[in-house]
Amino acid sequence: MPPRRKVTTFNKARAIAWLQDGVSKREVGRRLGVSHSVVVRLHQKFQATNNVLERPRSGRHKKTTQCEDRFIRRQALQQRGTTANIIRGQLRVATNTNVSTKTIRKRLHEVGLRSRRPAVRPRLTAAHRQARLAFCHNHARWTRQQWADVLFSDESRFNLHHHDGRARVWRRQGERYNNGLVQERVAFGGVSIMVWGAFSFRHRTPLYHIVGNLTGQRYRDETVAPSVLPALHQIGVQAVFQDDNATPHRARLVNNFIQQAGVTRMNWPACSPDFNPIEHQWDGLDRRVRNNHTHPRNLQQLLQFLQIEWQTIPQAFCRKLGTSMRNRTAEGIEKRGGHTHY
Repeated sequence: MPPRRKVTTFNKARAIAWLQDGVSKREVGRRLGVSHSVVVRLHQKFQATNNVLERPRSGRHKKTTQCEDRFIRRQALQQRGTTANIIRGQLRVATNTNVSTKTIRKRLHEVGLRSRRPAVRPRLTAAHRQARLAFCHNHARWTRQQWADVLFSDESRFNLHHHDGRARVWRRQGERYNNGLVQERVAFGGVSIMVWGAFSFRHRTPLYHIVGNLTGQRYRDETVAPSVLPALHQIGVQAVFQDDNATPHRARLVNNFIQQAGVTRMNWPACSPDFNPIEHQWDGLDRRVRNNHTHPRNLQQLLQFLQIEWQTIPQAFCRKLGTSMRNRTAEGIEKRGGHTHY
């Protein structure tokens, strides 16, 4: 049975005005989206009391006043990391009103404030924000075709044992530790592998497995020379290479090699993974591996699954990620170089 629709005081007054103007009860119900019987009872109540307001109801009165409700809301907004118990103590000190933490939470829920996990992002200094804002201003008017000429690149690490904090199970009370309802974890994900890849609107490089520590020389010899340069050549003369400010990427020998090759390199702001669409590519790759394959037995099998799924990611998905750069830069300007939702 659908929930009953509550008729507001304003709509009750409108209904009475329509009835006095000669509109039928069924037509009034149709206009308000309520049944004919609701309008009949409303009209009977108005004839008996000459009023449409609800009568006082029985039950407990609110323990807090409107002023105290505002105090609770103000404390939560001024100290976003505070707890209901702390606000409870502050209310008791300020107004000598003692309520439960459940009441504090109810008052906050009434105004749309709920306790949620904070988003985790890199720490941004004033210099970082200024550089991010300058990057967004410099690329705010870039067209879709200009972004289509950019080759986005990065490394990512994949653990053999995947820990999905978003996983949920259906269980009854008392079944929390039953077999099949417990998510077993290996500390720090166990062993892992690191891979490098790059993509543009129309092209992508092979997924390269990085063994050991990545140095500037290895970055030049194992990724830039064999993978980046051919991909940029396929894009065309307007191609732009994007990589972040990791130490191997900005080594002097890498910079010299890229300059000698005549490659146009994007000036990327530090601490800005939310601007790089390849981060969503890595997340999509991890999901495809977990959904389309059995749990890998070892790192070799994990690498094989990653390389298979990397090649089967639809190119339309890559174009969608690249196109999002216009929205990313626009939001970066709106946030004044602060964190975006990407």
